[in-house]
Amino acid sequence: MDEIRHNWTREEIAEIYNRPVLELIYQAATVHRRNFDPQEVQVSTLLSIKTGGCPEDCAYCPQAARYHTDVKVQKLMEVEEVVNAAKDAKEKGSSRFCLGAAWREVRDNKDFDKVLDMVKGVSDVGLEVCCTLGMLTEEQAMKLKEAGLYAYNHNLDTSEEHYDKIISTRTYDDRLKTLEHARKAKLSVCSGGIIGMGESHQDRIGMLHTLVNLPQHPDSVPVNALVPVEGTPLENQPMVSIWEMVRMIATARILMPKSMVRLSAGRIRMSIEDQALCFLAGANSIFAGEKLLTTPNPEKDKDQELFQTLNIRPMASKQGVSVEQIPHCH
Repeated sequence: MDEIRHNWTREEIAEIYNRPVLELIYQAATVHRRNFDPQEVQVSTLLSIKTGGCPEDCAYCPQAARYHTDVKVQKLMEVEEVVNAAKDAKEKGSSRFCLGAAWREVRDNKDFDKVLDMVKGVSDVGLEVCCTLGMLTEEQAMKLKEAGLYAYNHNLDTSEEHYDKIISTRTYDDRLKTLEHARKAKLSVCSGGIIGMGESHQDRIGMLHTLVNLPQHPDSVPVNALVPVEGTPLENQPMVSIWEMVRMIATARILMPKSMVRLSAGRIRMSIEDQALCFLAGANSIFAGEKLLTTPNPEKDKDQELFQTLNIRPMASKQGVSVEQIPHCH
């Protein structure tokens, strides 16, 4: 079995990350096969339940109120709309449904009560419910858990060293505290980051170093490629190559053998061959649906073609299985 470690050094991670890429893919694929069925991929649908108008200044995000982008500000959706969207996603093969709100943090108000009702509703549909709502307290995490929340997403985005070049409106420590609150509430933790924001390879290694040495590995690690959006400070960033994505995915897979590694934003620019390389390197989860919050995502029939070509199938939902019962959490 692959050892679960929380004491990796940056040097050890760098040694894996910098291996010849074909050797790295082979090693990651071997770890992947020891821990998962390589023909299964979890399909998640992400719904933006409250779009735009965010007070933060994340340099990659078109939802920040201070940037002039094409994102239209929309108020919080109605519970019924969200539950209907979840039913639709389930019919199309998703086992996880993520609710994203462009908030800096969760506030104890009518909107949060409404989100708790959404969580209950989606959980009743039989999907794993995930939320990404910004920072939250331990009490709020507990309330979400009681409402039926399965997972909480809060990405580190990048390394601690590069972080202040991307965001000034909250600290790296704020992010780590939110992950701690989610863990204490026994929620499944989803946390990863974005590559292509002008960071160095050392920064990518640094982000993996923080994730892998958390008290528990995140159950789910999204690896996003920046999709530059006009009107944001990173609008002129060049797209990362597929080999950079593969390196990140493969290294994450070797370091966190039991975690789901999610091929997240940037997939729309990838061919079936590119995505096949990512799956071979250990990715076993994708987002489906037309949009990832506000970033375009491949249409459903493209994904059907992908699944048929590669003979992969969607994974079943674990909703109703408590996080403690899932063997790959710790």
